[in-house]
Amino acid sequence: MTLSKYIFISLIFSFTVSSIHAGGPWPKPKGKGYFKLNEWWLIADKHYTDAGLIDPNVTAGIFNTSLYAEYGFTDRLTGVLYFPFFSRSYFNNLVSATTGEVIKAGEAINSIGDTDISLKYALTKPGSGLPVSATLLLGLPLGENAGGSEQALQTGDGEFNQLLQIDAGKSFGTDKIGLYASVYTGINNRTNDFSDEIRYGGEIGIGLAASKLWLIGRINGVESLRNGKLASEIVTSSIFANNAEYTSYGIEANLYVTDKLGLSVGYASAFRGEIIYASPSYSVGVFYDMK
Repeated sequence: MTLSKYIFISLIFSFTVSSIHAGGPWPKPKGKGYFKLNEWWLIADKHYTDAGLIDPNVTAGIFNTSLYAEYGFTDRLTGVLYFPFFSRSYFNNLVSATTGEVIKAGEAINSIGDTDISLKYALTKPGSGLPVSATLLLGLPLGENAGGSEQALQTGDGEFNQLLQIDAGKSFGTDKIGLYASVYTGINNRTNDFSDEIRYGGEIGIGLAASKLWLIGRINGVESLRNGKLASEIVTSSIFANNAEYTSYGIEANLYVTDKLGLSVGYASAFRGEIIYASPSYSVGVFYDMK
């Protein structure tokens, strides 16, 4: 039995990237930016099947060390970069439960990961009471999509995707408490026989202690259009399976240590899923906010 049979699983973009992104329809003002050095990881010994049931798998994991950046080219146009400059994917030894014999030795690969570059444009004027923005994201297949002895270890999916997304939101802040909410929806066009996807979600953030501490809650979802090959027809493992679907939740805390420098921690997991890991992910980071 091949490794891909044991870890017939994925986690998808939203678990990794949405825990890093600032999010929402608000572009950065011209000449201002937001930069984050982040560590994200997930370790799993179980997964959701294509029927939504939970099955065990050999313990596997992935670690991404990434740079996230937003920069305002104008008051309405912001450039965004997500660059995982070090990504490690591995699986442990597969051991017989009866004899303790190692059936298959563990393996690991290290490389850069798939990278996202995007442009966010404000469809409404700066200062609008109900801001709306459009984002075009290009997913660059810079990661390894066929590593290990069975070519099943991956730090990328090997396909070039284009996501078109609409965000809308509103700020409700007062002098003492900052508060905002936003929602988004988008369509992700994928290549190399991967199915296209509908993506959706929202987040709520509250700022406490004179906006030094921000607490954020997120909901994200992916629905496959199933217009590509079956998941079993594309050799994938780790977090990159085709036709994966899920609804996930995440929480994040951001603490400003100074006016511009801060620390963040995050957690994300799935309410339900198909062909995804059934384990949570974690993240820690350091950010610089050019206000």
